[in-house]
Amino acid sequence: MATVSRRSLLLGLAAGAACVPAWAGARTAPGAELAAWLPGARLQGEGRMAFLGLHVYDIRLWVGEGFDAAAFERHPLALEIEYARAFAGHRIAERSLAEMERVAGVSPAQRAAWLAAMKQAFPDVEAGDRLAGVHRPGGGARFIHNGSRAAEVADPDFARAFFAIWLSPRTSEPRLRAALLGSAA
Repeated sequence: MATVSRRSLLLGLAAGAACVPAWAGARTAPGAELAAWLPGARLQGEGRMAFLGLHVYDIRLWVGEGFDAAAFERHPLALEIEYARAFAGHRIAERSLAEMERVAGVSPAQRAAWLAAMKQAFPDVEAGDRLAGVHRPGGGARFIHNGSRAAEVADPDFARAFFAIWLSPRTSEPRLRAALLGSAA
């Protein structure tokens, strides 16, 4: 297990982390809720976040045909997080914004608008809950909580910065990025 920086625990979800490749026998098709928003998606990669040996969440990257990791922002994709612990939605939003500022740069106007949007989009989660984000190039992001649509942020700049938390070469978690991108890295 590789140890990584404390400030990036949940890559937008809490603080401090370690990651290891996740489950053996991974799924080959997204859940029905993701298939509806991302037809034809396939699992690109997955990883596990842990802090001091405590399992925090598992994350999967679903992509369509022709996915190019170097230009992830031009492709429809989904990141699906399954939590192993409870987190308050406002804390998920605040940590996400901090990571977005670090990897993508955020103006003061974007900061206020994006934080408000994420506080509405991200519910409190319990162990076993799933929160997925679907990137729609040029259209923004949709969020799905336990199979039900939670919110949409119709801002392409927001979507690009949000998914950069995990997929940008500037991520604070390069090992998790490598696990998610798998052979596309």
